[in-house]
Amino acid sequence: MARPKVEFPAPEAIRALADNHGRLALRVTPGTRGEALGIGDGVLLVKVRAKAKDGEANEAVLALLAQALGVATSRLRLLRGATGRDKLVQLPPS
Repeated sequence: MARPKVEFPAPEAIRALADNHGRLALRVTPGTRGEALGIGDGVLLVKVRAKAKDGEANEAVLALLAQALGVATSRLRLLRGATGRDKLVQLPPS
């Protein structure tokens, strides 16, 4: 059975959550049944299938965010939260 396509918020809506330095706050839930992006409480809510083990979930989060924004994963940088659910990501200039 094929995985359902992930619905993303508009890139403009995601970028609107970032501060004036291009830093975006995320709240991550690893190990979920499906992947999703949503907006809530001024942060981007991210659900990924990858488990929080050896950085797998962090890689999945950056890949999903890059896909939603239409940029390369290498253009995103994890600034804070490598071992926690709350993360801060540097977005590339638009």
